[in-house]
Amino acid sequence: MSAARPHTTLRRSVLAAAALPLLLGSLAACSYGSKAAEDEKKGAQSDVAATGKKLSADTVRIGYFPNLTHATALVGVQEGLIAKELGATKLATQTFNAGPSEIEALNGGSLDIGFIGPSPSINAYVKSKGSNLRIISGSASGGVKLVVNPDKIKTLDDVKGKKIATPQKGNTQDVAFLNWIADKGWTVDSESGKGDVSVVRTDNKVTPDAYKSGSIDGAWVPEPTASKLVAQGAKVLLDETALWPDKKFVITNVIVSQTFLKDHPDVVEAVLRGTVNTNAWINTHPDQAKASANTALKALSGKELAPKIIDPAWSSILVTDDPLATTLKTEAQWAVKTKLIKQPDLAGIYDLTLLNKVLTAAGKPAVTDAGLGTK
Repeated sequence: MSAARPHTTLRRSVLAAAALPLLLGSLAACSYGSKAAEDEKKGAQSDVAATGKKLSADTVRIGYFPNLTHATALVGVQEGLIAKELGATKLATQTFNAGPSEIEALNGGSLDIGFIGPSPSINAYVKSKGSNLRIISGSASGGVKLVVNPDKIKTLDDVKGKKIATPQKGNTQDVAFLNWIADKGWTVDSESGKGDVSVVRTDNKVTPDAYKSGSIDGAWVPEPTASKLVAQGAKVLLDETALWPDKKFVITNVIVSQTFLKDHPDVVEAVLRGTVNTNAWINTHPDQAKASANTALKALSGKELAPKIIDPAWSSILVTDDPLATTLKTEAQWAVKTKLIKQPDLAGIYDLTLLNKVLTAAGKPAVTDAGLGTK
């Protein structure tokens, strides 16, 4: 298993407090059982020139978010480490703003491989009755924090009765926060977000402005949103890594279309060589990798992250080849516990055959699928 410390971030827009309630009503959930919003826009597409021997496919289409928790993709594409393994097979990349639009592209045949969170992976797999995707690798762990207004919330118990944002109903952070609330003995309706804590589903692009306006008292969010709030005066009350054994939990997976995996295993293996090499490079060149990720973010969004945001965000994210499958299984059970989904059948969601082949060839230990692999 290769594990490394990176750091990554997003950035975005501005909304007045008066417009926030209207916006929140229209936001889509990037997660368990929700549809993609009409305004979920796919980012710029680009092709990377190929040289050398062509594999079984002319092109491989890879999707990811312009987000630090997708550091493997950002750096791997920026530094040419993934394209290098593909020879004359062209690498076509596309960015997405949320899970549903990426899953929609994978299901529709316009995307072959994607970097995505565990919740949309689970939801898509269950909805398709196990026919659309496989998780083929890990990518990142950590980078999720509960950040709060220190004037209103000084202890964890003070969260009761406050308005706390999560990115979307049923997304990975929403599930984790609802589970934490339940463990505190408090009650919240998972559908409406109302109860002992007001869970306000707010797009990460809007959260900093919602905090600034006073519409929320804090947020359980991934990086770089957490560090953006801290830059506005918020304080980190809890790092989610503290709640997990070994302080690791999956935040980003690598998934593949089952059709593409079946038809082009050599291409999938080449991409995985690229991601494993990228994670190793991030580990040995952390400062260069952080700068590379920021350069990629600037190219994708037009703006790079300030040091006061990217530095703490980058240091809280761990890149890893290990999919941390036992933590995905736990996250699925949390979603069941909080009544967001029924008990899912996740048998076969992982196929780590090619990843373990790549890891073995690189002299690294194999990783486990926690009993959820293909037979």
